[in-house]
Amino acid sequence: MQIDFTQYTRAETLTRAADAPAAIVFETEIGPLAIAKHGGDWRLTFGTSALPDYALVDAAAFVRPACVETAPGRYRLGDDCEWLELDSAPVRVRVGRKGWLDDPLTSLTDEHFRGWTRLPAFARGPEGWLAAFALDSGEPVYGLGEKFGPLNRRGQFVTNRIEDALGVNTELSYKSIPFLWGLKATGGCWGALVNTPAHVHHAVGYPQWSHRSYAVLCEDAQLDLFLLCGPDPAHVLGRCAELTGKPALPPFWSLGVWLSRAYYRTEAEILAAADECRAAGFPADVITFDGRAWMVVETRATLDFDTARYPDPKKTIDKLKAQDFKVCCWEYPLVSIHNAEYADLEKRGLFLREADGSPHVYDWDVKPGTSPFGAVLTPLPPSGILDFTNPEAVAWWKARHDRLWALGVDTMKTDFGEQVVDRVVAHNGDSGRRLHNVYPRLYNQAVFEATAKAKGRENACVWGRDGWIGAQRFPVQWGGDPQTDWEGMAASIRGGLSYGLSGVPYYSSDVGGFYGSKQPEPELYLRWIAAAVFCSHFRFHGIGIREPWSLGDEVARHARAWLDLRYRLLPYLWGCVEIATRTGLPVMRAMALAFPRDRAARAFEEQFMFGPSLLVAPILKPGNAVELWLPEGGWYDFWTGQRVEGGRMLRAQNVPLDRLPVFVREGHVVALARAVSHTGQIDRKSPIDEVRVYGMPANEPVAGDGVLSLRFEGTRIYLSGAGDASLRVYDCTATRESAAIAFGR
Repeated sequence: MQIDFTQYTRAETLTRAADAPAAIVFETEIGPLAIAKHGGDWRLTFGTSALPDYALVDAAAFVRPACVETAPGRYRLGDDCEWLELDSAPVRVRVGRKGWLDDPLTSLTDEHFRGWTRLPAFARGPEGWLAAFALDSGEPVYGLGEKFGPLNRRGQFVTNRIEDALGVNTELSYKSIPFLWGLKATGGCWGALVNTPAHVHHAVGYPQWSHRSYAVLCEDAQLDLFLLCGPDPAHVLGRCAELTGKPALPPFWSLGVWLSRAYYRTEAEILAAADECRAAGFPADVITFDGRAWMVVETRATLDFDTARYPDPKKTIDKLKAQDFKVCCWEYPLVSIHNAEYADLEKRGLFLREADGSPHVYDWDVKPGTSPFGAVLTPLPPSGILDFTNPEAVAWWKARHDRLWALGVDTMKTDFGEQVVDRVVAHNGDSGRRLHNVYPRLYNQAVFEATAKAKGRENACVWGRDGWIGAQRFPVQWGGDPQTDWEGMAASIRGGLSYGLSGVPYYSSDVGGFYGSKQPEPELYLRWIAAAVFCSHFRFHGIGIREPWSLGDEVARHARAWLDLRYRLLPYLWGCVEIATRTGLPVMRAMALAFPRDRAARAFEEQFMFGPSLLVAPILKPGNAVELWLPEGGWYDFWTGQRVEGGRMLRAQNVPLDRLPVFVREGHVVALARAVSHTGQIDRKSPIDEVRVYGMPANEPVAGDGVLSLRFEGTRIYLSGAGDASLRVYDCTATRESAAIAFGR
């Protein structure tokens, strides 16, 4: 993106204005600047706006800070512990926090030879608002949503705009969040969140602008910028969760296996898949009627079953429920012009409109004879886009789901949502360009709330594709449409880790890949299953066969073992999910988050921590080998219990298809359930079948619902809340005498 910065008006001087109730206010050349504070975090708002804010953040806790003019044009806000210094000529900031961010976050320091900063520190121009901050050499920066390339954004130019990316091979993505954070070499972590639904561009040490600066360009009517600081990334992610909403707790059953393909074409096909799954002994919890599986494409989507294929949909769903499947149905927020209800909905104003008030019709086939999906999927009909800024449209769409709940449907796959074009106008007066990014949030929220009302909050989730600020409040999102090859799998892993680094803790990929010139080869398929076992959520999905029992005996045998492990890990995984709801920490934790001060660890961007205890190194190429980094400390091979000293790189070779390099941190305890066919067979009050102790425990076990606790007396370990004395307990320590383990005290 090329910008002529000479066309930007820079903020040069500060004039103290009348304070607002919760902010200190200054006048500048580019409009008012309001500054508020909460703890060590700061809110800087340039300009004013009457446009809808969509309640993306909770700014109510921010208050007016103390402010002292320490010299003409220089102000110090806050106190000796948490402070922001503000200078004029030009306007610049420094943000610090004693003991956390002793090396302050400052406005850019890149000065041009001709005597001014290469970029404005704060400015407004034709493209929007600009702010720029200094980056030190080697300072890594992470976040900005689901991005599929290198996790460290340093050197990248990233645009936050939700896109139907049609793959995972470019910077385009379905989940884009204007939040990022960086690590100071001297200690401490800073974060920046741009509170807006508009497009945001980030030049993160981008050499064409300035390799030593982070510049953010916001296309909104105002710049509402939150600057966060903390001792480490976990703290900053927690602060972001406080601002944008704590992650919701997804249903326990959602952690099981989801079966899907694009798509089960008939009632017989979906029932056969369910029968084969249970007959072959594969564990699974959810089965999906995907896009073309249950509605007539030409007239969709008013959530009506195709009566030609499903004359009695309740009977079909009852058969699936009888086999202990939860049922998921696909949807999208568009209604075909060929639908019998279209005219009435259009007359009631439930669709987005053109600027002249005429109905907007979204035409998928933008060029004659072409389709966005080519020959891969069925061409789609011209459609109206539901206007979720209209309360009547929201109410109608929520109520429309009632017929599905009555049939026994449990949850919805909320697909698409990226189709809002710039020129349309919404019911609330917003433009399509400004609505574009936040539209999927409104869509997912409506369906999530409809589900919660019908099923109870404990059973509410969606299977959504898109995400913006606050997506964690309406879980779960999956990584859409990876190519069926090794690079598609690697990019999916990076996408999930990147999303977690952006404040959203739950993620899944299309296991096996969504599209490609051929079906997944066995080695790739099994390595994808193995990696996905250690994601928060797991779904088989793609064009063609994705069910493991249909891909040969060897694939089926190994896949069954991996899925059994997935279900055995559920007590631990549920504990990780509970941690996420309290702290905002993702289930899949990139090494930069888990070991931020280990520079070598940060370089291994495809391995990750699964919760606080397990390190996972996916195999991303043919050949059964992978290089991985073990951070300092003791680690135990998950499979053998052998202790390995960290602080070094390992090369795992000849790794069989039923194994993956997985290591447990010393001092941790892993609780496992027994293998089951679905989550309904797990006793939530006493779910644990086996406990593995890795070294003398230094940490409480991670297990959901508070089902397991420890107490120590010397070398004796007392477990409670885990069941009776028949529970299997293994001391996996290889370098010390076994600790005695007892129960009930």
